[in-house]
Amino acid sequence: MREKAERPAKRKLTRAERKQIEVVIRQAKGDGKAHTVQDSIPFQNMFPDGLCRLEGGTFSKTIAFEDVNYRLAGPEDQRSIFESLCDFYNGYDPSIGVQVTLDSRSGGSAADEMFGITRQGNDLDPIRDEAVDILRMQYKRGNNGYVKTKYVTLTIEAENLPAARARFARIETDTLNRFKVMGAAAHVLDGKERLELLYNILHPEGGQFAFEWDWLPASGLSVKDFISPSSFHFGETRTFRIGKRYGAVSFLQILAPEMHDRILTDFMEADGNIMVTMHIRGINQNEAIKMVKRKITDLDAMKIQEQKRAVRSGYDMLRPDRVK
Repeated sequence: MREKAERPAKRKLTRAERKQIEVVIRQAKGDGKAHTVQDSIPFQNMFPDGLCRLEGGTFSKTIAFEDVNYRLAGPEDQRSIFESLCDFYNGYDPSIGVQVTLDSRSGGSAADEMFGITRQGNDLDPIRDEAVDILRMQYKRGNNGYVKTKYVTLTIEAENLPAARARFARIETDTLNRFKVMGAAAHVLDGKERLELLYNILHPEGGQFAFEWDWLPASGLSVKDFISPSSFHFGETRTFRIGKRYGAVSFLQILAPEMHDRILTDFMEADGNIMVTMHIRGINQNEAIKMVKRKITDLDAMKIQEQKRAVRSGYDMLRPDRVK
């Protein structure tokens, strides 16, 4: 009778090895939740009136506005527009979040729709084609072929949907009146317009947005399914990828004694798809005074440090033009 081969004795894992294996298992399993492109879009619901429910009890609405003839205005009119813009920013209490978005992207075929000239299938079509070619040439010459849009998104916190709608009714009226004072046309985006805006942002390669509210019950899809790109990839650096297109995010902190009033125009006139966002949150007067005092204290400390460094380097503080 053949003896059974002796099996090797089982080795007991050390505590460090067990912990290491548990870490590998957790990394393989993840957090047990499904992570999709739709999950990466940070809102919960979009309603037909344009109200959007974000995380928790936060809601937002977006208003599109047109340009103001600032560059062509005289000094007095420019000063008036600037003061109206300051009143616009200062008109929101600290409970309202304000985000101003300036978007510049390649117009493509969408720019031709602005001309309102289409072929009618008659003998005048050659003339229409020639007119469109002239308008397209002038448009590209003036805007480098890019469509520039401007939006302001307002965010509030509310207990429920009716409370959010009631408060936004007052905020929208005040905001539209402020734009009217500046001479800028503005209108509140409805839900479909906001979804189209998000679709254009999430599809930098272009495409046709197709969506109707009555499609949702029949399809079983959510609004995110109609605006989601094919994929997201966020690396460890400031670059990211949406579908097949790459982008980068930059945060600018401008510390300067003065700033030219054309700085935003210069940003938006650069070639390429560019989006500039400014996040504004009001603070009450007491906190503002405390913040200014802290900044003054920091500046005084920096001034003293520079003076000490200058003295150690041999400069005479009483006679700055001399060196010891």
